[in-house]
Amino acid sequence: MQNYEWKSDFSPLINDFLEQYRLAGFKFEKQERILQHFDRFCTMQGYAGLELKKYVLEEFIYDKREQKSTHYVKEVVMLQFADFMIKRGYSAYRIGHRYQLPRSKYIPHIYTTEEKQRFFYALDHYPTTKRSYRNDVDPELFRFLCCTGARLSEALNLKKEDYDPENGTVFIRGAKNNRNRIIPLSASLNKRLNKYVKRFLTELTDEEYLFPSIAGGKMDKSTAYVHFRDYLLLADIPHDDKGPRIHDFRHGLAVENLRRWAKEGADMSNKLPYLSAYMGHSDFRATQYYLRLTAEIYPEMVEMMEKACFDIIPEGGLEDNAEN
Repeated sequence: MQNYEWKSDFSPLINDFLEQYRLAGFKFEKQERILQHFDRFCTMQGYAGLELKKYVLEEFIYDKREQKSTHYVKEVVMLQFADFMIKRGYSAYRIGHRYQLPRSKYIPHIYTTEEKQRFFYALDHYPTTKRSYRNDVDPELFRFLCCTGARLSEALNLKKEDYDPENGTVFIRGAKNNRNRIIPLSASLNKRLNKYVKRFLTELTDEEYLFPSIAGGKMDKSTAYVHFRDYLLLADIPHDDKGPRIHDFRHGLAVENLRRWAKEGADMSNKLPYLSAYMGHSDFRATQYYLRLTAEIYPEMVEMMEKACFDIIPEGGLEDNAEN
């Protein structure tokens, strides 16, 4: 991709657009391929100037030889590029969504403050168990998941050496989409983890797991879920085969931050790149999922979300789908 020769009049803006998102931590490889395709399309069709017109976008996006899923991806990228141009004073048409990817029907459980208190009380007061690390490991594991929004697999793959108590960070290696990232910890969480490591993991080498199993190696995901269901039961939080799930801690962190920013009237175009990088998303589709989810869970937030996110949420609004 680095050897591609950009030729259209849009080339300088496209490269600035890609650079902006890469500085925010995105690889943007698929997006770059689509924009290369757009660059070739404009060159071959003889489109000149720096106005992104509706008919140009429609001719480029809705190629009858391509699948609807490709049309959808093009819509997302070209909408982001149009917003980038508009913010720099150029004229650009904001394309709507004719196509949508299938949406998950699962609605995550967003824990109330009281539910979190009951959950962690149940966890901290769980009866002492023999031949198990759960009384030592689980209080730190589930607080880590709740406070950082990390995926369960990311937490269980952490090695002792990935935790940096001096800087209050953990290093996530090779997570979803093969992305590495550094997660900053709150002062209180860092203090707990530091005490936990000094108290419980002193004898372990740096190459061993931060949340180990008594059988050796890392805790198994199925074990974490069995324990999680025990704590839900003790905390009197209703659950069935559909949820709540451990992953809902991740959803909750994203939704609560978006809700708070919307109430504050924050500039989401500045906030979302940080949230996306923090959550380990490969592009904004996953983050847009949380925008929709926030409005669905908190209907009173719709107007606030639309005002705060008017230049981010695609036409079709909060109904657009994205993987998280």
